[in-house]
Amino acid sequence: MAEDYSQRDFFTNNAIMPGDLQSYRSAQPIGGVVTTNLDKVLNLARANSIWPALFGLACCAIEMMATSGPRFDIARFGSEVFRASPRQADLMIVAGRVSAKMAPAVRQIWEQMPEPKWVIAMGACASCGGVFNNYAIVQGVDMIIPVDVYVAGCPPTPEALIEGVRILQDRIIAGEPQPQDPKEYMPEVVRDPNFGRHP
Repeated sequence: MAEDYSQRDFFTNNAIMPGDLQSYRSAQPIGGVVTTNLDKVLNLARANSIWPALFGLACCAIEMMATSGPRFDIARFGSEVFRASPRQADLMIVAGRVSAKMAPAVRQIWEQMPEPKWVIAMGACASCGGVFNNYAIVQGVDMIIPVDVYVAGCPPTPEALIEGVRILQDRIIAGEPQPQDPKEYMPEVVRDPNFGRHP
């Protein structure tokens, strides 16, 4: 013999209702009101709809392309829309080595992206120059643009890049501040990525 409990009784007195009635009533909050911070809602929306720029420099780009394929499917994380224009993208995945000649173009593409924007340095070459410790390769893309997440590997697997995107999403949702622009602490490098060495 089941007693008739009202929704009010359930939420105020913690009454125990039988089976299906309990699960149905427990899913309905009192008044149907949800309160939150607008920044939290915006960060949640931004984190789950990151649009990467279509931008690959070397062998890591093959692994980046694999993440959008059916086997790894980065679409599960809201990042399947690779944009060909930096003005429509909010994530730059620097996949591969950055040469000194390419550095000004990388900076320009980053500057053309609308705020807020994020950067993932994919692979050892983008993170620290990798095995190319010479004058032709920039020793870390963080000398040119601010980097949010570093993905290790040579080349990193598609799973590693997806984990980097997940880490970035967690940082966006948490509202963590973005890294400092290298223009503020290394202006001479940003102006002249050749470090003064011209032919």
